[in-house]
Amino acid sequence: MTRLGIIGAGIMGQRMLRAALEQAKDTVSIAGIWDPSGDAMAAMADGFPRVSRAESPAALIAASDCVYIASPPASHLVHAQAALAARKAVFCEKPLSVDVEAGRAFVAGSQDARAAVNFPMASSFGVATLQEWLPGIGAPERLEIEVAFATWPRSWQQDAAGWLDKPVEGGFTREVVSHFLFLTRRLCGAMSLLAGSAAFPEAGRSERKIEARLEAGGVPVVLKGSVGTTEKDDHNTWTLTGATGAIRLRDWSVAERLVDGVWQPDAAAMPNERMRPLVLRRQLEGVARMTQGKTHHLATLREALEVQEIVEAILKP
Repeated sequence: MTRLGIIGAGIMGQRMLRAALEQAKDTVSIAGIWDPSGDAMAAMADGFPRVSRAESPAALIAASDCVYIASPPASHLVHAQAALAARKAVFCEKPLSVDVEAGRAFVAGSQDARAAVNFPMASSFGVATLQEWLPGIGAPERLEIEVAFATWPRSWQQDAAGWLDKPVEGGFTREVVSHFLFLTRRLCGAMSLLAGSAAFPEAGRSERKIEARLEAGGVPVVLKGSVGTTEKDDHNTWTLTGATGAIRLRDWSVAERLVDGVWQPDAAAMPNERMRPLVLRRQLEGVARMTQGKTHHLATLREALEVQEIVEAILKP
């Protein structure tokens, strides 16, 4: 049984905690949780009274086999370095960092570390279906990625707007587009940015529109993202067109393929709300394998760094 310690009691920390307690209790146990906010820790005491609340990050790390880092992005590498220095495994939220040079240095110095980054598409049932369908579309010719939001942050993220809607750490490119860039890297190959731009129309707030052109494994990629262009909290498509067909992932979890000009969903597809806990269980199974030094399917530090480099280049003024 892998003892998992959690740094950060916000949305993602609580989501992973629930997954560990409800879906993966035969795979991981919770060593404890720590957050610098007294209010957050008090809320944890009320909501999860049986979960140990650590007095410090060092105490949490000492009690854990693996540390899940779910704090705001600027603190990721500080906690990750402390955990690795204590010879513990690390499972870090994305982005790996908001400082590209710091990210590169960290990855270069962590080649043999037991460390991975939480890109849930590594465990997605919808992505697995796309991989099965991939040979049927022939040679890939183009990829289109579109993300849109009614507002940013999304309605369920408003409590984190203090950092999630700031240009230093937040924005939908880091929080959402990064997932689809990881998917692109996994299914198509190494990425390079050809051109990119981001619009920051509101002073002190994160981007409201991005556009970019990339290549991934030789496949041309067009990326677009915007806020205020849909009534949905969150709408996205990842569409790969080949010489003999096309496939796509819609709204995070629904795998579809083009049949006679009509998008047909996989018969086993389910909405993201239903798929998420199943995916998190798969992620935690990977965390246990990674902590034990076994092969795993989770996003590597190198993959996360490649995503970070593209994201920060798009956002760079």
